[in-house]
Amino acid sequence: MTPDLKVQLAGIEFANPIMTASGCCGYGEELAGVFPLSKLGALVTKSITLKPRLGHPPPRTAETASGMLNAIGLANVGIDQFVAEKVPFLATQKTRIIVNVAGSKLQEYIEVATRLDDCEVVDMIELNISCPNVDEGGMEFGADPKMTEKSVAAVKKVFSRPVIAKLSPNVTSIVQIAQAAEQGGADAFSIINSLVGTSIDIETRRPRLTNNRGGLTGPAIKPVALAMVDAVYRSGCRPPIIGIGGIADYRDVVEFMLCGASAVQIGTALFIAPDTPVKIARDLKAYLKRTKLQSVTELIGKVKRY
Repeated sequence: MTPDLKVQLAGIEFANPIMTASGCCGYGEELAGVFPLSKLGALVTKSITLKPRLGHPPPRTAETASGMLNAIGLANVGIDQFVAEKVPFLATQKTRIIVNVAGSKLQEYIEVATRLDDCEVVDMIELNISCPNVDEGGMEFGADPKMTEKSVAAVKKVFSRPVIAKLSPNVTSIVQIAQAAEQGGADAFSIINSLVGTSIDIETRRPRLTNNRGGLTGPAIKPVALAMVDAVYRSGCRPPIIGIGGIADYRDVVEFMLCGASAVQIGTALFIAPDTPVKIARDLKAYLKRTKLQSVTELIGKVKRY
């Protein structure tokens, strides 16, 4: 019997648990030239804001030991151009579509979510309340439990399909933030966004990013991400978890699922090997067959604790 990779999140079925991470494949067209997007469980777009954003000036990425720093600054075309020019392409793709939503004020989240509610192709939205590389908004929405609950609740009122809260590791207690998001009505969690970091060029004595600091991603953050997925899963929060952080092959996916994730997102690895999701899905199926599991869902939360 061929192992089943299908998973369900918030009542929506996905062909497999492999998604792209926001900001790592644009609006999908860039990746569609590498492999059919139907190979993905879901495509997660880059963050969309109410108005177009140019983002920070370059350099806005820098390689680090086992990772990457980025301070893109949420550069995007804005909701009007996204709906007019990007949604028609997304509507032709045979995969689930998740749109990441960002803003500097709560009203901006509400207005973008309202517009997206009219786009039937959008299966879910992911609230970026945890971006560490913008000066206003972003992480502040996801660092205060009361603001987290308020933000999620406000968006739930205007968006009729599932809402994912993308949580920050740069907090005192991610469990407390997750509980607040659940109280606000979050249908799922994305755990985690990038960690705050910086890097200095010792010859120029300047930061390697014009924003001076940015978000650290890649293999370096995987242990942190695993611990936070595990903590939220064990806390009793009911929404399913999408694990993010340093995933590069099927073994990483298995680790995240054993810790409680129902799905995962691939980010930094796409910059190295854009076809990573296809390879992971293939190898994950082989792993299930080798370990005599009929469904990938049998892995969820099954870590054997001491």
